Amino acid sequence: MPTRETVDAFVAQVVSGDHVGAIRDWYAEDAWMQENQAPPRVGRALLMEHEANALSRSARVDTELLAPPVVNGDRVVIRWRFTFVPKDANASPISMEELAWQTWSGDKIATETFFYDPKQIGR
Repeated sequence: MPTRETVDAFVAQVVSGDHVGAIRDWYAEDAWMQENQAPPRVGRALLMEHEANALSRSARVDTELLAPPVVNGDRVVIRWRFTFVPKDANASPISMEELAWQTWSGDKIATETFFYDPKQIGR
């Protein structure tokens, strides 16, 4: 079960923009992620690769924590806002909010499901 300090350290790393490093440092080797009940991606290496590919499509991604994380035993819920700044200077940034529902095993994230409205991406 993670401590509040552990979760806060994870959040700080993500907010700093080190998304791939946060997966490397905070996810179990056999962790999985899924988005809106889609089939999960399994394994830390695949999660890091997918994140790097997603980030590479933008000039940068600004990350905000919208509320303090809820920590209840091995369950953690985090409300994020991600703003994707496009490489094309004429294109507008796209912001999306999501909830991340995590299950931790000790100090590592074992599972994570993201819940968001996909219509946000098309705006």
